[in-house]
Amino acid sequence: MLIQETHKDVATKADGKDGSMRIFLFHPSIPNYPNARFPGVVCFSEIYQVTGPVARFARQIAGQGYIVAAPSSYHEFTGPEALAYDGPGTDAGNEYKVKKTLAGYDEDSSLAITTLLSLKTCTGRIGSTGMCLGGHLAYRCALDPRISAAVTYFATDLHSATLGLGKKDDSLARASEMKAELAMIHGTLDNHVPAEGRDVIRKTLREKGVIFSWYEVAGAQHAFIRDELSKNRYDPAITKICFEILLELFGRTLKLDLGAHDGVEQKIEDIC
Repeated sequence: MLIQETHKDVATKADGKDGSMRIFLFHPSIPNYPNARFPGVVCFSEIYQVTGPVARFARQIAGQGYIVAAPSSYHEFTGPEALAYDGPGTDAGNEYKVKKTLAGYDEDSSLAITTLLSLKTCTGRIGSTGMCLGGHLAYRCALDPRISAAVTYFATDLHSATLGLGKKDDSLARASEMKAELAMIHGTLDNHVPAEGRDVIRKTLREKGVIFSWYEVAGAQHAFIRDELSKNRYDPAITKICFEILLELFGRTLKLDLGAHDGVEQKIEDIC
């Protein structure tokens, strides 16, 4: 499937401040089918904004038949350009992450969803995904009832007060509000989301009644899907497997029209 890339600048008003956010759009295109319609996916970036690896991730999703919207998360502090994968870029990203308010993050999510829904080529079914900080934002975005499914890659900060955003974030406590089906992906060697934090997240989701799948990949580090070797974490084999997880969930929940749940509890036989 071919891809068309554009962007849209939308007005922001969070925290009483007028601003503008750039949303990068990756749109599938099928020659000779001008009326084709597709589900949408909001793709949140890591602390470096929409970098090359994030754009390539968005293109992969778009190439499977989804309109992808990737917001520039730090529009309050800088332009839409990506930050560099170096010391100054990392410092700036971490600083902006903490300075940005929850109201700002939530407005970004809402605007990205609304932008997708405004497209005549969108079916109205929307999912969310993201990596690192973006994994957390994809989870938080899924608290919006317009989201049907979310796939989070190493959702930094969801249970880590030491990293800034987690200290003031209430999204895990609000898990029972989530109507979307969730798939969470972590690496066992991810020291940004340590084992103790992962255990709390999984336990809380279960207690809150969230429909979710949980994957911890042996030997994978933090940010293992980033196809940039600046920190020597990229694992293409594991990345491929995890992308299949995304495609299964999005294909089942966004592309298929399953109708309403019948409310009947499934009975599982206790027989081998």
